[in-house]
Amino acid sequence: MKVLFLSCTLKPSPAPSNTEALADVVASALQERGVAVDRLRLTDLSVPPGVETDLGEGDDWPAVHERLLDAQILVVVTPTWLGRPSSVAQRMLERMDAMLSETSSDGTPVAYNRVAGVVVTGNEDGAHHVISEISGALGDIGYTVPGQAWTYWNQGPGPGPEYPDTEHGHEWSHSTGRLMAHNLHAVASALAAHPVPPHED
Repeated sequence: MKVLFLSCTLKPSPAPSNTEALADVVASALQERGVAVDRLRLTDLSVPPGVETDLGEGDDWPAVHERLLDAQILVVVTPTWLGRPSSVAQRMLERMDAMLSETSSDGTPVAYNRVAGVVVTGNEDGAHHVISEISGALGDIGYTVPGQAWTYWNQGPGPGPEYPDTEHGHEWSHSTGRLMAHNLHAVASALAAHPVPPHED
């Protein structure tokens, strides 16, 4: 089993990402369950706007698409800006829209029998809004989003220290992240054993 952590930070590598630091807690918990971890930061790639899988020369999204299909678990990693997902996360969802019309050999959408979760950080409130927006979109695409398949951290309203600069709230965020990993692995294992069958009209 493999998980892809798709980071939607606004920072290109090698700048550290606060949200990726929290996502590492989830990654470690999944590795303890024998899951292979793949990581990708979208700001390091050329991903132009669009709703197709391949926009031609200079488009790095087709390689991202391959890694999505190679993973049974997807974890979207995004900061909160102005109470919303990052613009990179929105670009990711728009490109994933093409998966709605892509099917496997048995006719089921390619996202079926895959699970997804969300990791969010930010100095201000809005994490639950971000989680609901991304989870709802992934459900539309065909992913199964287990209950409590998310974790987040925020300092509270207004400016303040960032995630790595304080221990505030870490115990809860880490505990929730380990539960997230448990739920993702459990549901992915159940779907592997009993996949959703093709739908017949």
